[in-house]
Amino acid sequence: MSVAVSRSSFFLCLHYGAYSHKLVVLSQYRLSQRGNSGISTSSLLAIMHVCSFRLVGWLAGWLMESGGNSLPSGPDGKKRKVIYFYHSEVGNYYYGQGHPMKPHRISMVHALLDHYGLLKHMQVLKPMPAKEKDLCRFHADDYVKFLRRITPESQQDQLSQLKRFNVGEDCPVFDGLYSFCQTYAGGSVGGSVKLNHNECDIAINWAGGLHHAKKCEASGFCYVNDIVLAILELLKVHERVLYVDIDIHHGDGVEEAFYTTDRVMTVSFHKFGDYFPGTGDIRDTGCGMGKYYSLNVPLDDGIDDESYQSLFKPIMGKVMEVYRPGAVVLQCGADSLSGDRLGCFNLSIKGHAECVRYMRSFNVPLLLLGGGGYTIRNVARCWCYETGVALGTELDNKMPVNEYYEYFGPDYTLHVAPSNMENKNSRQLLDEIRATLLDNLSKLQHAPSVQFQERPPDTDFPEVCMHLGILVHSFSVFSISFCDIKYGYCLADEDQDDVDQQWDPDVDMDANDDCKPFPSRVKREFLEPEPSDLDDLKGDHARAMDATSAETACMKAPNSGSVLKDEPYIKSEQGNSDKPSDHPVDMNLE
Repeated sequence: MSVAVSRSSFFLCLHYGAYSHKLVVLSQYRLSQRGNSGISTSSLLAIMHVCSFRLVGWLAGWLMESGGNSLPSGPDGKKRKVIYFYHSEVGNYYYGQGHPMKPHRISMVHALLDHYGLLKHMQVLKPMPAKEKDLCRFHADDYVKFLRRITPESQQDQLSQLKRFNVGEDCPVFDGLYSFCQTYAGGSVGGSVKLNHNECDIAINWAGGLHHAKKCEASGFCYVNDIVLAILELLKVHERVLYVDIDIHHGDGVEEAFYTTDRVMTVSFHKFGDYFPGTGDIRDTGCGMGKYYSLNVPLDDGIDDESYQSLFKPIMGKVMEVYRPGAVVLQCGADSLSGDRLGCFNLSIKGHAECVRYMRSFNVPLLLLGGGGYTIRNVARCWCYETGVALGTELDNKMPVNEYYEYFGPDYTLHVAPSNMENKNSRQLLDEIRATLLDNLSKLQHAPSVQFQERPPDTDFPEVCMHLGILVHSFSVFSISFCDIKYGYCLADEDQDDVDQQWDPDVDMDANDDCKPFPSRVKREFLEPEPSDLDDLKGDHARAMDATSAETACMKAPNSGSVLKDEPYIKSEQGNSDKPSDHPVDMNLE
């Protein structure tokens, strides 16, 4: 239930922060006067400092979770704090002549967001590229190494490897392939990190959502499954994660990854029949502990807004009621729009966005990702409009002049009318699908649980909330450890001795990490990094924390990085990805 938070609640949080500091100072004085017995002064002070951080962090977290960063707006009562991930190079990657997948669409989306004035209402972050070990949380080591070393010039010498990893036709080798994978995966995992740390209500990465990639092979224009990686990140904090897929193609890679667990529920609305990838039958419901936690909604050609919503809302409403996820990942593939180059549905942009609006209304942390979409002018329209939905802002139908204005002629409008194609989804068929899936949901236990436990101290670190001017203590309460060889997903302890290098900007942005930026047509100038604001917050607290950092928390000062002068809204993403706990939860998967 959403709770309105007044200004008095905000000042209450600050008051208790100051009060906790007074406790530390008072205790320091009394100890200096009386000495102590049985415990050293430095140890006691360090414990009190940690307690004060936890008190302030808890209050700040409560404030944000209960609406402290929201304003009244819309039918569900508040605006959301949104973080948007964008890399200026992502639109320059090129699958090849005649290939329907065009990353250039992401640049078009960004241009529309800029000219509609939406960027100033979001925090815009440049994603840190995913490192090899981060991709290997799901993908096989040899497959990731292959992606890293393959080039258009060397592919003729590796024909057997190309065949083995299904690379070469639908998934061609192109210049910068590996850095492209690192970039879009980094945005999705970065979004999960921000959601885990309560830094936003909604995170967006339109470059992500490549849902077909498997553990050991590429598939359907997808090389790295950023969605699985993002969900694994969310599972470090959230007991249950819901994945919803409204791409016209079945989300087979994500379903397969979590087919045997109840920690992730997957729901896919897709064209089924003689259509890629050929999976997603309504009878495919999961197995073992994951039985009935995979839902498939098979649809036929020509489905329109009304028919689509007659399934989406009752099914997703029941899913949210029964499953009660801690976070939701929504793949917004735009190939389900009317007129898509590879699609056969008849959804309008507003009909497609209604799914975003509905999932937003549940006030659950939400990660919005891209996906398919091959009529790129409509993809840009759709994801721009859905960004507005995420922000609670209605956009003018008249298209603002922008660098891609000629793409949207002759009408130059945000919305386009659906076609008059036949809807082959009869009322009887829709009723049967809905009844079957609601019956499957009735067989589930409500909100399956796992053991609660706090994350070990070495991954417990405060993050700076500059708007509040206080330290927000971020820590997670769940840990996971499981590796399923058959279905190809891994929730396992890893890099136990390398936590400080996970998602560290100084490491991931290193030029020696083989993530060379793809050549850009735009000359860029860099500004000097701004001085860190953390220095003003350190003082005695930081010194006490340093004295017991091995026992309590790992504290890092943000590195502001370089901000592009020609991209004033973009910052370097400063998230830090936490490793799984040393104390695994037994998931009992079969």
